[in-house]
Amino acid sequence: MADHDRDAVPDNAPPAPQDPPAGKPGKERPVKNMVVLLPNAGRPLFPGAMAPFSVSDRAAALASLESYDAVLGVVQTVDPRNDRVETLADIHPVGIVARITKTLDDEAEETPEGGGAPRFREPADLTGEEPSMAVLLKGGPRCVVEEIVQTEPYLVARVRYPEEELDADDPETKALAMALMGELKHLVKKSPLFSRDMNVLSPPVPLEEAGRLADMAAVLTSARRDEMQAILDEFDIKKRLERALVLVKEELHLVGLQNTLNDRIERKVNRQQHDFFLREQLKVIRRELGLESDPKTLEVARFKKRLGEITCPPTVTRVIHEEIDKLEMIEPSSPEFNVSRNYLDWLTGLPWGIESREPLDIARARRILDRDHYGLKDVKDRIIEYLAVHKLKGGDLRGSILCLVGPPGVGKTSMGKSIAKTLGRQFFRFSLGGMRDEAEIKGHRRTYVGAMPGKIIQALKRVGTANPVIMLDEIDKLTSSYQGDPSSALLEVLDPEQNSQFLDHYLDVPFSLRDVFFIATANTLDGIPRPLLDRMEVIRLSGYIEQEKMAIAKRYLLPKQLKEHGIGPKHLKIGAHGFRAIARGWAREAGVRHMEQQIAKTCRKVATALATNPDAFTPVTITADDDLKPYLGDPLYRDEKLDTAARPGIALGLAWTARGGATLEIEAIAIPGKKGGLKHSGQLGNVMVESAGIAHSYISSRVADFSIDPEFFGDNLVHLHVPAGATPKDGPSAGITMGCALLSLATRKAIRRGLAMTGELTLTGRVLAVGGIKEKVIAARRQGIKEIILPAANERDLNELDAQIKKGIKFHPVTHFDQVAELAFRGLRKKA
Repeated sequence: MADHDRDAVPDNAPPAPQDPPAGKPGKERPVKNMVVLLPNAGRPLFPGAMAPFSVSDRAAALASLESYDAVLGVVQTVDPRNDRVETLADIHPVGIVARITKTLDDEAEETPEGGGAPRFREPADLTGEEPSMAVLLKGGPRCVVEEIVQTEPYLVARVRYPEEELDADDPETKALAMALMGELKHLVKKSPLFSRDMNVLSPPVPLEEAGRLADMAAVLTSARRDEMQAILDEFDIKKRLERALVLVKEELHLVGLQNTLNDRIERKVNRQQHDFFLREQLKVIRRELGLESDPKTLEVARFKKRLGEITCPPTVTRVIHEEIDKLEMIEPSSPEFNVSRNYLDWLTGLPWGIESREPLDIARARRILDRDHYGLKDVKDRIIEYLAVHKLKGGDLRGSILCLVGPPGVGKTSMGKSIAKTLGRQFFRFSLGGMRDEAEIKGHRRTYVGAMPGKIIQALKRVGTANPVIMLDEIDKLTSSYQGDPSSALLEVLDPEQNSQFLDHYLDVPFSLRDVFFIATANTLDGIPRPLLDRMEVIRLSGYIEQEKMAIAKRYLLPKQLKEHGIGPKHLKIGAHGFRAIARGWAREAGVRHMEQQIAKTCRKVATALATNPDAFTPVTITADDDLKPYLGDPLYRDEKLDTAARPGIALGLAWTARGGATLEIEAIAIPGKKGGLKHSGQLGNVMVESAGIAHSYISSRVADFSIDPEFFGDNLVHLHVPAGATPKDGPSAGITMGCALLSLATRKAIRRGLAMTGELTLTGRVLAVGGIKEKVIAARRQGIKEIILPAANERDLNELDAQIKKGIKFHPVTHFDQVAELAFRGLRKKA
């Protein structure tokens, strides 16, 4: 039965010539139903195509030659990484039958009879050193594997030969064949490698050969394995042509892209060669004319000229000479040329030995400070004293590092500019806020692409002198990250013992900063690292009182905004009551920045009215609150005084913030039926929570002294709250205020009206000193407070305050909480 099946030829199999003379496997033979199966993990083999194959199973090749008329069934494996087949699921069922036309040791010579039969190798041991056999296959018709009938020692399968579907009268099929032929011709024009394959199709292809044309097109492309298998699977000629046309168009696109890239690279190479030859010719021409003015020579000459104009240390001079010698040896087209040129540009562009010199004039300095700033008498006096000392030292400001600390908008930056004017020096400012990379201070090393010096060296080159005034703005807002800690880098910059040999990573040569006058600014000292703070002299700029704000607005802010908005005093006038209304209703901050914004807003509206209808414009005069509402809207702050006499359990404290002083209403209530204890709220920090606990413990321990019900704190849960709840608060200065609030709650007596207090409370009742007295007094004055209780240790701070700030306020220095209780309450019975 097996022999019969092997010899049977199906009715639909393509016709084949008769068997050739004995033993000659290279001739056409009839295709069989039983074939040796050759799994193929590579690209598919198409009908009519010839391709070499390495048959890993030598027994299969020999069996095909000896028993199956040199016919193999070539099919694709499903897994391209594995050519082992055990079941039909491991292969694509559609493949082709192919004939072995030559083996590895065939020779192109004929037998004496002229038969031209190939000479096969002798069978070898399959486990020997040559288990595989290389053969040349010629593709035959498509086949479909129906069953694998044998797996050992080689694969044998039963196949069938479906008929191809071709409608010779279908115009679309003919059009597809013509389109495919045209695209193949275009492909040959773009890639001459295909011209030999296309010689076969050079005559017009009959429609009956359209299937062969589609197979040929698929072979010529670099399509993926699955795409080619899809064409092999297709027995409908029309659909096969469509698939082949898509692959050829994609191949055309790829070939076109390849040609474009090749052309671009070729043009680039040709351009580089062209430029090289031109540069060489230009050098020869310049040499013949006696001109040595090529760009590199000009750069070298420029740097040598710069070196002769500056006075730098011998070590720096040696480095510059070495870098110039290096530059002369580098071709301008080399990337290293720009690196070396930029380095020399920085080295020779720094102000080596160039300084601004002007004798210190104390009277002139005071005039400049008074002209640029209103008030701030204590700050101005400190600066004048500072400059006077340095005048006596011969104008030597070495090691001068000031730190101006104060709320936003009080004039710290402008004060730095005024100091530079008094010294006759250049001024440079840069912000440290958010800086997190120490390379911003000390520069990047030249090994990095785009490396630059740090901000300090950039500032010196920008101003052109070695002794400018450099302002380090917002020094309290430095941050650190994985890129380094800028505050640590500033230690070398601000240390007089180290900055004479300041080493920037980019320059890699020392530059002296001892003649630079550094001024730092900050809103608070909390964010400044202690080692950095120790290197600076702190000068505090407190907030302005209402009268100072009004004067600043009249003398500076209003004229500045009138000029910036293109209007004049004839268009807008603001009286004293108008400035007071702005300060109270819209700008209660410590500085004057918000006040300037409100004045600018008013000027914009006036300028709009003037530009809209100049003929109907009426000059604006603001003298009261109601005059401001059309321009600024309703006031942002309510003009109300805090009333501590509303009910027991409320005390008024004073606090210091980064934006100036503030008042705090501290509230306390008792919750009956709860086991004793203390609850607090209002976003209190750790120190303030401890102060609340100390106040609770202290008042609880003295219930008998203050005539408090002994069971009050044991039977009630006390809740202490500090508005506003959304604002974080911390610090010990509210200790006595919390104690008074708890005492008022326990005795059911209200604190006297118009009284505010500040001071740290200890467990033994002592009242300790606190900071920010000036800011707190200004805040109390803003709220209409008439009396202030403060620690006796802070009397020295009161003596430094301007009389205008203290005017109308009575101060009560205390050392113990008993004094606080006597001042805060009337008729409080306290045991002796």
